[in-house]
Amino acid sequence: MTKLIYSAIASLDGFIEDAEGKFDWAAPALVFWESPPDLEHQPAVVQEFAEIWKGADKIVYSRTLSTASSARTRIEQDFDVEAVRRLKATAGRDLSVGGPELAGQAIAAGLVDELELFLIPVLVGGGKRALPDNGVRLDLELVDERRFGNGTAYLRYETRAGSALLSST
Repeated sequence: MTKLIYSAIASLDGFIEDAEGKFDWAAPALVFWESPPDLEHQPAVVQEFAEIWKGADKIVYSRTLSTASSARTRIEQDFDVEAVRRLKATAGRDLSVGGPELAGQAIAAGLVDELELFLIPVLVGGGKRALPDNGVRLDLELVDERRFGNGTAYLRYETRAGSALLSST
């Protein structure tokens, strides 16, 4: 079955960007994968992901963008829960969602099956939270974890069936 996976790179205190909107403490995403610098000298896993990224169809949900900066990307103005449900039902491979606001909508709709977090060993003290703060409780089970030499920790959680509940507080 196709999974919808929320993936985020976050500071250890749980932010994807600092209070000034900076993300300079972590690796860039999106545009980086279009043409990673010196690709032939990158590790095999980076080369493989770059090829997967370039070949993947992408949807960007935005009310401000009119054109995409990444190949094979279309812009949608509104997150349509039923369209994503249909996409999950027909996709031949797992899907990924990024961004806490979008993930919050998908979690509230019961669409997210896994969360993967890369925790970077830095405290930024505030900014945009990596995990949505939308009043939804989601019970999770840790299914994978890895440590990297630079101190980054990778955590992968599966959602427990039926656990996306609106909090009463």
